[in-house]
Amino acid sequence: MNKKTFILVAVIAVLVIGIAFLLVQNHQQQENINAMAETMEFEKEQLEEEYEDLALQYDGYQINIKNDSLADLLAQEKQRVQDLREELRITKATDAKKINALKKELATIREVMVQYVHQIDSLDRQNKQLVRENREVREQFAAVQEENQSLAEEKTKLTEVVSRASMLEVAEFSCTTLNKRDRKTSFFSQIQKLQFDFSILKNITTQPGMKTVYMRLIAPDGELLTKDDSTFPFENGQLEYSLKKDFEYSGEKQALVMYWPVEEILQKGIYNAEFFIDGNLIGTFPFQLK
Repeated sequence: MNKKTFILVAVIAVLVIGIAFLLVQNHQQQENINAMAETMEFEKEQLEEEYEDLALQYDGYQINIKNDSLADLLAQEKQRVQDLREELRITKATDAKKINALKKELATIREVMVQYVHQIDSLDRQNKQLVRENREVREQFAAVQEENQSLAEEKTKLTEVVSRASMLEVAEFSCTTLNKRDRKTSFFSQIQKLQFDFSILKNITTQPGMKTVYMRLIAPDGELLTKDDSTFPFENGQLEYSLKKDFEYSGEKQALVMYWPVEEILQKGIYNAEFFIDGNLIGTFPFQLK
């Protein structure tokens, strides 16, 4: 082999070696580029998942928020997350600068969320405290109502006791039949007037003063004997009576007399005399005419 051929072979060998080296280096670079691309694609996917998780967190907090101002702020941040998610979706994985910027935005939004979480927790604690206080107030109010109801019932009972204690009472009732000369008669056909004698008993709890006693005469057939359909107040209504008498009550026992002029045909049988004072029935007495 001559010198020229040797040189040529050497040059070719060097070129082959150089080309092989370049090919190997290019292959390595391509593998590095592919690996970097895969890494950046993975990072983009991870970033998308983080944005999605963040959006779901905002959804969860919005459901439980009752404060309108805080709810509006959360809605704004949620919209910001959605906008960034859309921006990330259309960003190429190879755009490292944009990906890094979106990472920084994500970190900023997380910091904002932490502040909101603190506010939400604070509001939640306050709401729970208010709920406890409201429950305690309602329980106290219910207890007071129950106590007031009990006191009202006791007062009603005491009032009833006092009212019953202060009611006047009729005793020593008798009916005398009189003829036209106002003399006692036992002949039914001669009866022209009925004389009713009775006593109002002593009662120191009754307020002294002018009183009116009403008497109702009930015939054997159940009809009320009355002259002019006069009435007196009784149990939120009006009740007809037969006779009435005004008298001044001093608190001591007092005898009274009332007369019924017979202007109708009397029935033989059992009559009833009912006495009322101050709207109370204070005595009922049966008597017989025969």
